[in-house]
Amino acid sequence: MPTVLITGGTGTIGKRLTTLLLQKGYSVNILTRNNIPSNQPNLTHFQWDINAQTIDPLAIQSAQFIIHLAGAGVADKRWSTYRKNEILNSRIKSSALIVKALNEIKNNVQAVISASAIGWYGPDLSSTPPDGFKETDAAYDDFLGNTCAAWEKSVKPVVQLGKRLVILRTGIVLSNKGGALVEFMKPLKFKIAPILGNGKQMISWIHIDDLCDQYIWAIENTDMKGVYNAVAPSPISNKNLVLALALKVVGKYFITFNVPSFILKVILGEMSIEVLKSTTVSCQKILEQGYCFKYPLIKDALQQLLVTD
Repeated sequence: MPTVLITGGTGTIGKRLTTLLLQKGYSVNILTRNNIPSNQPNLTHFQWDINAQTIDPLAIQSAQFIIHLAGAGVADKRWSTYRKNEILNSRIKSSALIVKALNEIKNNVQAVISASAIGWYGPDLSSTPPDGFKETDAAYDDFLGNTCAAWEKSVKPVVQLGKRLVILRTGIVLSNKGGALVEFMKPLKFKIAPILGNGKQMISWIHIDDLCDQYIWAIENTDMKGVYNAVAPSPISNKNLVLALALKVVGKYFITFNVPSFILKVILGEMSIEVLKSTTVSCQKILEQGYCFKYPLIKDALQQLLVTD
């Protein structure tokens, strides 16, 4: 089986993707800042440094595919000017290093599958199609829209190097190991279900296993190229997601309350814009490619995530 090189392989998505690739018989190389020995068969760690623009040549030489996930977490910290630069630079510098390595190191890499995000799109408008934003829609002129545009642009030179390129614009990833779902669940320990703003904002989400399967799908389907939205076919409002989660976790007896927008702005600053933004995104293109979702509905996704360790 081929070898897949993963950047950002130590994050929530990268760890799950590594597990699924190994289960399918792939070998996996993971790029990290520190040399981490591995006792797992077919799993090797290699060092890189995006600031110094250095990478272990063996990581590139031994790989047939690259999955590029690296980037500072958008929701991990408040968006100061420093943090916004960190979010942007971690993406474009890591892409630049991948491009540089592929150009300078003899390799057999066939395809690069890169992460992007639905932050590319703006808020839902009256002119937004009922099934949501499509891959051909222009990037929105705000921080995340511009970041996604720069991110995607930074990886596109691999095409000129003869590599097939697939970009997955990822929605809100639901996992029980981290991310949005874990944050939503924290208040439920106290039987409190907070609804953000008016709760009407649409969330375009995806189960982590569907996302990881789409990366593998992109490896295995050689006619797949270009940009695809990685979201489930059933977006849900913030209110309905919180209520569905509360019913699953604590049953019928819980307290709901709306967190006012101005409170979120005080707590989160500029990031509150994204928390309160309604973005409905279409997955029609990847469905037409033949991908079949394991968890197309939120009830099935929550059922699996809340009963699995």
